[in-house]
Amino acid sequence: MDYSGKVAWITGASSGIGAALARELAARGSHLVLSGRDEARLAEVAEDCGETLILAFDVRDEAALAEATAKAIVWKGGVDLAIANAGISQRSRALKTAMQVYRDIIEVDLVAQIAFTQGLIGHMAERGSGALAFISSVAGKVGVPMRTAYSAAKFGLAGYADALRAELTVNGVSVHTIYPGSVQTNVSKNALTAEGSPRGKSDAAIDNGIPADTAARAMLDGIARGEREIIVAEGVELAMGEARRTPDTLFDQIAGMVAKGYMDKLEQQ
Repeated sequence: MDYSGKVAWITGASSGIGAALARELAARGSHLVLSGRDEARLAEVAEDCGETLILAFDVRDEAALAEATAKAIVWKGGVDLAIANAGISQRSRALKTAMQVYRDIIEVDLVAQIAFTQGLIGHMAERGSGALAFISSVAGKVGVPMRTAYSAAKFGLAGYADALRAELTVNGVSVHTIYPGSVQTNVSKNALTAEGSPRGKSDAAIDNGIPADTAARAMLDGIARGEREIIVAEGVELAMGEARRTPDTLFDQIAGMVAKGYMDKLEQQ
C-alpha cells in the first residue's frame, strides 16, 4: 500500500500509538482524519500532520459516530485506511474486578471498534478497495494476568477482524490485525483498576517498551507489505505473539471458502 495521497482515519488519535500513527502517515503523504474525545489534544496532533480533518466524539456514541462517518467519507471522497485504535487497558486481579469494569472495557475496546468498522465496510466494499487495521495486543494472542477484561476484548477484536477478512477479501478490502507488546504510552497510567478508576501510574514494562514512533513505523510497514497479522513486540512478548501466529495458509483457506460461494449457499439454506 502506498500511503501518499490516501485518506486515513484513526480513532484514539490524541495520544500514544494513535498520535504516532498520525504523524507517521502524514510524513508518508496521507490526508488524516483524527478522532478522539479531546478536541484540543487532537488539534495539537494535527499541527504536525498537514491537511487534517478533526472529528471529536466518544466512540461509544453511535449517533455521533454515524455523523462523523458521513463527514469522513465526504471530505475527500472516501476513506482508504481506517485504523481502529481507541481503547483502554486494565490492571486488576479477576477475583477483585467489578463486573462494570468488564462491561466498560469491552464496550470501548471491542463493541465501539466494531461499530466504527461497520460504518465503513459498505463504503469500502462498494469502491472495491480499502484497508482496515485493528490495534489488538499481544494480550489478544495470549491471556495476560491482571488484564482479563482487556484480553477478552482484544481476543474478540482479533476474531472479528479474522472473520471480516474472510468476507471482504473478495471485495478488494484488506484487513490487518496489529498485536503490539509494550509500547511507551500512557496505556498503563490510564488503565482501569478493580473498581474502575484510572490507575494513575505507569509500570516498568511500558516505560522501557518500544518508542511509539518506532512502533508506528513497524505497523505501517506491515500494512504496506500486506501482512494480515503484524506483531510489534520485543523479547518474551515477541516470542509469545509468534507462538500464537495464525498461518497464512489458514487465512487463505477461509477466504477461499467465501470465494467459492460459502456465504451464498449458507444464506439459501
